Amino acid sequence: MLTVLMVLDAIVAIVLIASILGQEAKSAGMGGMGGGADTVFSSKARGMDALLARVTVVFATLFAVITIVIARMVN
Repeated sequence: MLTVLMVLDAIVAIVLIASILGQEAKSAGMGGMGGGADTVFSSKARGMDALLARVTVVFATLFAVITIVIARMVN
């Protein structure tokens, strides 16, 4: 059971890393107002960022819960 949880924890960690790296940087500031204005205000990017933000929260919570369960099982 412990091995299954550890493998699941590793898979969740990889998905969490991918979801964080897939999000757009929020530090574009005024640089995004120039030539790339169509990508800043497009609803597709905002929808994808919202989805990735939700996925990040879900997998971060799942990662924390699984890690705590593993820590409790070891002790």
